[in-house]
Amino acid sequence: MHDITFPLRWRLALIAPALAVFTAFWLLPMTVLVHVSGDGHPLETYRALVTDARYMGSLGATVALSAAVTVATLVVSVIAGMLLARREFPGKRMLLALLTFPLAFPGVVVGFMVIMLAGRQGLIGAVSARLTGDKWVFAYSMTGLFVGYLYFSIPRVIVTVMASATKLDPSLEEAARSLGASPWQITRDVVLPGLAPGLVAAGAICFATSMGAFGTAFTLATDIDVLPMTIYTAFTLNASMVTAAGLSIILGLVTWLVLALARTMTGSAVAATA
Repeated sequence: MHDITFPLRWRLALIAPALAVFTAFWLLPMTVLVHVSGDGHPLETYRALVTDARYMGSLGATVALSAAVTVATLVVSVIAGMLLARREFPGKRMLLALLTFPLAFPGVVVGFMVIMLAGRQGLIGAVSARLTGDKWVFAYSMTGLFVGYLYFSIPRVIVTVMASATKLDPSLEEAARSLGASPWQITRDVVLPGLAPGLVAAGAICFATSMGAFGTAFTLATDIDVLPMTIYTAFTLNASMVTAAGLSIILGLVTWLVLALARTMTGSAVAATA
């Protein structure tokens, strides 16, 4: 094999498009956000934000919701993804296409679907009114937002689980089975550790997406206090660019910390299974 080396000018030319995109869509916007949020007194600005009960309550609710969505998504996706990856049955391709179809929907459409399901005129309300006499309406609450986030998170993770499942070594499961391990023990000690790197990465992306999702929250925002809506209210209704920029930085930092932790855990998991 020949070692192919590029002259310095070619290496610069090859990396230039990536640098241009990084500069235009990350570095410059983040620089502007940091500058606006500081407003000449960055420490005072961020101290005021992190000591404000409303803002920190909104951040806490956003983190809790995102964590709940991530856990529920991983549980459902592991079960469905393993079934789809290891079983052949009539209609499997159609089912897979339907499960991944929500990837094509923007957040506003997902929010509208939640309203049609659990809104004042939704299907669940109509059925519950006939069965119990009470109309169940939860589309405009954290529960409705949880359902919406779950709806567009599951397809992403199912695809990851199916890809990871194809890389598992079947001989490990056969060896465990021959030694008398039960199906639950095989799943706990062989399958889940093998899926761990993919699950951690997919869970981190699911969490980050839920933290910053806006379209669904905006569609359902009646009784919902999540940080993207708080940021939107700050710069539209209150015309406070400093507050909006500062909260955006805080949201970005929390999400980045989770992604960094996921990268560390994924690396450790890969090393452990190597």
